[in-house]
Amino acid sequence: MPDQRRTPRGSRPRGRSGPGRAVRTARPIAVAPEPPPVRAVVESKVRSRLTGRAAILVMVLAVLAVSYASSLRAYLEQRSHIDDVKTQIAETRASIAELEQEKQRWQDPAYVSAQARERFGYVKPGETPFVVLVDGRPLESEAELTDPDTVAPVPQRTWYDDAWDSMKIAGDPPTKAPPIPLRKIDGSEYQPEE
Repeated sequence: MPDQRRTPRGSRPRGRSGPGRAVRTARPIAVAPEPPPVRAVVESKVRSRLTGRAAILVMVLAVLAVSYASSLRAYLEQRSHIDDVKTQIAETRASIAELEQEKQRWQDPAYVSAQARERFGYVKPGETPFVVLVDGRPLESEAELTDPDTVAPVPQRTWYDDAWDSMKIAGDPPTKAPPIPLRKIDGSEYQPEE
């Protein structure tokens, strides 16, 4: 059957073709393949890396990380607060134990009399009380003596310096000795009755 389609002129194949005719093969032409546009390459890579599912997964992981971080921070703060409260409880229990021991000591009559002597200066009948004076004032029972290392050094005198000074005084005695002021226990000066 003849081909009823019309082909435009110039689109017909040249030469004959048929069963007895050898078919020519086209020579390959060495043409460098044209690189795809840069934008298309970048878009294809971005599309392949970040899909919709991956974006949702990243968002879910970020939300979980934030929620766990805030929960972890709250947990650590609570643990710190619990440790502080436990420390306070231990200190309070130790203080209660010390107060219980103090209460037991006050039940002992010997402790009560020792406290009366120390705090109020009480003495038993027949005893002679002594009061330590510092600069004419009684030394309080709560007062502490200063550390000798913190006091300015006093020039050291040897025993023979003292002996020589006493020999000088013995050879030339003072004509009149200055009166020594007497003081009462409360620190006021004692005035003898004339």
